[in-house]
Amino acid sequence: MNLANALQCGRRLAEVEVAVKSAQIVEFVKALRPQLKRKLLIVWDGAAQHKGHIVRGHLDSTEGAVQMALLLGYSPDLNPVEYLWAWLKLHALANFCPRLLAELKTTARSRLRSGQRPPVDHHCVLAAGRAVVMS
Repeated sequence: MNLANALQCGRRLAEVEVAVKSAQIVEFVKALRPQLKRKLLIVWDGAAQHKGHIVRGHLDSTEGAVQMALLLGYSPDLNPVEYLWAWLKLHALANFCPRLLAELKTTARSRLRSGQRPPVDHHCVLAAGRAVVMS
């Protein structure tokens, strides 16, 4: 994933649009900790930069204040964004051959936006045949 975001109290703490390396992850975690002021459990996919010795070394140095749990290789039930990436690759961008990276970026964002549903603005939603009242 090329975009790392962390949200706390509706505020975006960081956004990076490049391939993130282990050292950048450590810096991000260091910046995140003071914002949260409590123990942190990070759930990551099994990307190499998430489980490398640099990241593990930093997490070990926090003496349990920051821990990590790794998801299984392809686990859409545990990491629902996998469904989105699969849809984007296999359907929205199928047979699309951009000439430039900028063209891929623009088209991917456009297709992702087209797949969004408008927010629900009413208080009652029909879910699995039952009315659910939203407060």
